[in-house]
Amino acid sequence: MDHRDKVFLAVAENLSFSKAAEELFISQPAVTKHIKELESKLNSTLFERKGNRIYLTKAGKVNYEFLKKIKQQYEELEFELGRLNNTFKGTLHIGASSTISQYVIPEVIAAFYKRYPNIDLHLYSGNSVDMQKKLLADEVDIALVENNSCMTELKYLDFLDDELVVVTGGNSVYSKRKQITLNDLGEIPLVLREKGSGTLEVIQQVLKSNNIQIDDLKIVTHLGSTETIKNFLINFDGIAIISEKSINKELQLKSIVKIKVKNFQLPRKLRIVLRQGNIGSTTKTFINFLNNYNF
Repeated sequence: MDHRDKVFLAVAENLSFSKAAEELFISQPAVTKHIKELESKLNSTLFERKGNRIYLTKAGKVNYEFLKKIKQQYEELEFELGRLNNTFKGTLHIGASSTISQYVIPEVIAAFYKRYPNIDLHLYSGNSVDMQKKLLADEVDIALVENNSCMTELKYLDFLDDELVVVTGGNSVYSKRKQITLNDLGEIPLVLREKGSGTLEVIQQVLKSNNIQIDDLKIVTHLGSTETIKNFLINFDGIAIISEKSINKELQLKSIVKIKVKNFQLPRKLRIVLRQGNIGSTTKTFINFLNNYNF
């Protein structure tokens, strides 16, 4: 791709000349110069300024959509040439829900990088809903989520089993209780993940199947990450429901204790999410690697 095209893409995706300059490690005047040259070449204005912000013009939006496709084709070309030489070049943008990004995928990415060092990896983290939105907006190539719901524009593949468990802090008044009932679950102070979280969605669905509404529980607060919940439990006389994969270290240290709920389980599948249509070679390589990884 022409360097001016790369500069345009950086400005279009950041909607900022200064952020594009930082991303490309060039000066802001250089960014302005490249954009003006490209506008002159295309005989079109690509950006317009409103107040302190810039926006793509209609011509800018058309240029952006075509250049995104061209960029992807270049990446495919690099990858296929790399495969011929066994070097595998390319770029992969991965969006992962917070539990997956913190506790599941880092070791996979490290192993993938060791096998394919010439593939440029980028990891983005957020809740499951956010990651699916990023995928639809073409901001990531693949999303890894922990919720059960589906969007018709996307396709889903299971890649790993997980289970949500009821836990309490090691110093909590509930830490000596090995088992509780579903009725107890509705009476004990509870902390949960935020709206949009795949964890919360699965909890709601399983509770509903047991004729329990989540609003009937004694919820103290909703927190934005599993790490925050684990820290909250240190000084909290109550319980939480989080991924079993997130508490291996805490269980060993006995700073967090699992509590069994009689006749109640919260299994779930961690899933790969893709846009409908063709899948890029780099994305296929990562999916194959992920599906064959020994967790």
